Amino acid sequence: MWSQIKKQIWQWRGILITAPSVGIFVFILRLSGLLQMLELAALDQMFLLRPPESLDSRIVIVEINESDVQKLGKNGNWPLPDGLLSQILGNIKQQQPSAIGLDLYRDLPVGSGHDSLVKIFETTPNLVGIQKVAESDDSSAVAPPPALKKLGQVGANDFPLDGDGKVRRSLLYLADKNGENIFSFAFKLAYLDLSDRHIEVGQTDDFLVKTGNVIYPLFTSNDGGYVRAEDQGYQVLINYRHAQPSFQQISIVDVLENRIPQDLFKGRIVLIGSTAESLKDLFYTPASSTILTAPKRMAGVAIHAHAISQILSATLDNRPLIKTWNKPQEWLWIFLWALIGATLRWQQRYSGTSKRKSLLPIISLLLAGCSLIGISYLAFLAGWWIPFVPPLMTLIGSGIAVTAYVARTAGAIRKTFGRYLTDEVVANLLENPEGLKLGGERKKITILTSDLRGFTATSERLSAEEVLRIINLYLGYMADVITQYQGTIDEFMGDGILVLFGAPITRNDDATRAIACAVAMQLVMAEVNQKIQQMGLPKLEMGIGINTAEVVVGNIGSEKRTKYGIIGSQVNLTYRIESYTVGGQIFVSESTINEVGAIAQILDVKEVQAKGVTQPIKIYEIGGIAGEYNLYLVQEAEIFSQLPVAIPLQYAILDGKDVDRSVSRGNLVKLSATGAQICHDSTINPVVLPPFTNLKLNFFLPPHTTITEDIYAKVLDKTAEPNSFYIRFTNIPPEVAVQLQNAISPNE
Repeated sequence: MWSQIKKQIWQWRGILITAPSVGIFVFILRLSGLLQMLELAALDQMFLLRPPESLDSRIVIVEINESDVQKLGKNGNWPLPDGLLSQILGNIKQQQPSAIGLDLYRDLPVGSGHDSLVKIFETTPNLVGIQKVAESDDSSAVAPPPALKKLGQVGANDFPLDGDGKVRRSLLYLADKNGENIFSFAFKLAYLDLSDRHIEVGQTDDFLVKTGNVIYPLFTSNDGGYVRAEDQGYQVLINYRHAQPSFQQISIVDVLENRIPQDLFKGRIVLIGSTAESLKDLFYTPASSTILTAPKRMAGVAIHAHAISQILSATLDNRPLIKTWNKPQEWLWIFLWALIGATLRWQQRYSGTSKRKSLLPIISLLLAGCSLIGISYLAFLAGWWIPFVPPLMTLIGSGIAVTAYVARTAGAIRKTFGRYLTDEVVANLLENPEGLKLGGERKKITILTSDLRGFTATSERLSAEEVLRIINLYLGYMADVITQYQGTIDEFMGDGILVLFGAPITRNDDATRAIACAVAMQLVMAEVNQKIQQMGLPKLEMGIGINTAEVVVGNIGSEKRTKYGIIGSQVNLTYRIESYTVGGQIFVSESTINEVGAIAQILDVKEVQAKGVTQPIKIYEIGGIAGEYNLYLVQEAEIFSQLPVAIPLQYAILDGKDVDRSVSRGNLVKLSATGAQICHDSTINPVVLPPFTNLKLNFFLPPHTTITEDIYAKVLDKTAEPNSFYIRFTNIPPEVAVQLQNAISPNE
């Protein structure tokens, strides 16, 4: 069971790593307040995107606009004197409004007629004046009209301002400096209207304000997208009406001159306030958040109207208030979208095999982001403010994080491929979608194969760890050389290597580079053997075969597992050519020589009958290459020394991995550093061994003619005396080498 759990964890590691990491990072950003302005701006856009609403006919604004200020000023009636204000209030009273809100400071007498204004105050029980309660460094409290204060007909006209200077919240009440709760201007007027409608206004058991069946959620400092906002008093989020205009408006001059439509004010709440630019009673609101036009400000009296309308509409029309989630719900919501983003990207991490599929992760994240915004918008229409900036960041962030994780993994894969292929080839395979499709193409390439002579026998005498150390050391050097000459390592087969020149990228000098690479590989073997002998391990020898031909090259396999490789009889022919080599030799086909030309140094030309090929072929032994590469193998003369006493032996022919059961006898008569001459009795052994025949030998060494371990060799294409042939050792056990040396020089 634990293994299954570990397997599942590994399969989902990208999600399990990135989703929590991105979620925690966004939580930190959220708690720091860095996302607050983004979230508030997003809220403003949802206000603007809402469907238009009808005008709220229950509220009428008597505005003092710029034209009114100019007209009154010309007659010497600005600031508006108390006498004219009392006349305006009287004209409004005549139409029997449900409430009158005076959004003008009247803590001190203005001009003449103050007594008449006080009389209006005292005889109008549904009239509400204003006072400014809150104080700050740049503003002071403003007292209410004394007459209205005495009657308890005063409301606070304060608005909480957000960090960007916008008004998004209103107050139902707040405490003054004496600790006394003062109801807001808007709430006092709404209360009067609802009382006329016989709707109960009060508090719940937990002291939340209630009008009818509507309970007003108390704003706290971290509600919605806010972080540590000021939450003094009883604040609520304003659900602004989306209408142009939202309320009926009439000029104060028209009211003063009694040019009022019949029953305009009857049964309605009438607000009197300034909308003139010069009077500076203007504020930024969500409606100011236009993208293509300059932001517009809203008059304070209009904001009061929206606050009143919110109370009336919620109570009478079931229009939703703006509510918010608690913090645990919000955290779960944010983390959910981190999981969604990570999952979508992780599930599609291997989809980029075509241009269309490579766009799937982007499209899926885009659709998920649109879904998130759509859910938040629909929730907003239903009265819920669900912040979408943090979850959108986790959605995109987790998708990017998984992409980075996959890219890092791909980087590791690229690094792994880079051991065998050039950067250019890796880029072609990994970054070109067409390069990863199944299928192949017929093209002319040069194939190089290499193999360690006699390494199978050597490995049987070594531990698995020692074999692995040798192989890794050898292949590491070879891979570096092959990459240097822009070869594509198609496959490692134990101690053998298959290299392509011309696939997947074709160049004009593919055959030339292949020969240069082969010479460089043989030259670097000296360094490889130096390292190996320092480890106390036996010396290695390598043979290389090269062939240029037309083959099918491409991606072979299935959609689940694919290998870049080659198919064709010419691949097998290359292996045959390589099989004729002994340690340190390079054999190439005639087609390769034709491609390279005279710059290839040819040591010998042989005609062989390769297995599986109907006609004999020519193979060329290469000693080096001129031109820009100028690389040459070290040529050492092979000196055969006559043995003082012939060493008897037996030998059998090797055919691939199989050993012929018939054993022949002979004598070792001459010996060199790497080979020997064997003499046999033709009457007993009439079979003539052709060149390149592989043999397994055993010597009978003195003094007791002990049979040695198996020795492996190849018959050389070298003229010898009658009834004899030359061999090149491919593998001699160290013990046999010592015994052979003792047999040659017993006194040394």
